[in-house]
Amino acid sequence: MKASLTLFDLSLQLERYPAHLQHPSWQAWDAADEYLIEHLNAQDLSASDLFPCIYNDDFGALACWFAHLKPQWFNDSFVAYRSCLLNLTANQITADHIQFRTSLDKPKGDTKLVIMKIPKTTALLEQQLVDLQPVVGADTQIIAAGKANLIQKSTLAVFEKYLGKTTTSLAKKKARLIFCQARGNKQHSSPYPTVWQTDNPKFTLSNYANVFSRQQLDIGARFMLQHLPNAQNRQVIDLGCGNGVLGLHMLHRYPDAKVIFIDESHMAIASARDNVQANLPEALSRCEFIVSNCLDEYLNNPHHDKVDVVLCNPPFHQQNAITDHIALQMFSDAKLALKQGGNLLVVGNRHLDYPVKLKRMFSQCTQTASNPKFSIYTAQKR
Repeated sequence: MKASLTLFDLSLQLERYPAHLQHPSWQAWDAADEYLIEHLNAQDLSASDLFPCIYNDDFGALACWFAHLKPQWFNDSFVAYRSCLLNLTANQITADHIQFRTSLDKPKGDTKLVIMKIPKTTALLEQQLVDLQPVVGADTQIIAAGKANLIQKSTLAVFEKYLGKTTTSLAKKKARLIFCQARGNKQHSSPYPTVWQTDNPKFTLSNYANVFSRQQLDIGARFMLQHLPNAQNRQVIDLGCGNGVLGLHMLHRYPDAKVIFIDESHMAIASARDNVQANLPEALSRCEFIVSNCLDEYLNNPHHDKVDVVLCNPPFHQQNAITDHIALQMFSDAKLALKQGGNLLVVGNRHLDYPVKLKRMFSQCTQTASNPKFSIYTAQKR
């Protein structure tokens, strides 16, 4: 993995987190990061009243480069946060240079500089631009960057709608910049969270902007709901919980089950908590909510309990990279968290080679159910 970003006679050592699970060809920055740095390097950014905000910094490259400005740093991803901490330390930058915020926090003060990477989901972009409305004005420089093929007319229209006049740069190394001039009269309210209902039982599910399958029940989760295991008097982890729909059904079916909701998205965990509160408030005492990379934070707690069941609908991408390293860490962590005889249930597309990898880790793995698109596998810890 290339680990040295060198621009303008300055070098940063940068890694993705967790470094040991990354593909050798990946790096912790991209052409959009470089384009942003090159554009801003030509300016005098020495003013003490910039109060800059950095959004969606994938692995901390922008935080490290602009740490001297003491920015507010906003991200929905716990993995991005851990990467940022790792890279600040690697470059001898103290973490107190950065004011860390989650995607649920609002910017404070009147900012004169907004630096943004375009997120994968338009919904998250909308929410962030709504959050910025009260703190930006005509004297605020708003500059965003992303892959050129992902910046469409619709992307520019979102900036226009929520902030003001928007233009773009020429493409460079397949990246493009967006420039926005805020108009102070923009006062749009957020269209999020998105709310919809399930049938049988009729749960009302609230989804913050960056929650996976925000608008409807994910078809993999729908299939898993038909094959949930017995959780009578058991402890269950809903790993990569999203809006918490699997764990919510477990709480409903088994009134003495305890469910631990874990996701690397702050918005996912907030949605899961809200959904238990709204639908089964009496079950909150049987719940725990943890923001974590896979099961890192759970396993690092010396007082963690071994659990009976782990439910898992793994992602197969990190940022824009297709990968199975997240699923593999989920499987490995699940084995560590399970009691002897405990079960990991995984739902995944049929073309994925999960059964081979699960058998390698657990020795015992069976296909519990299958349809034309998905399979559910049960791996038992012995």
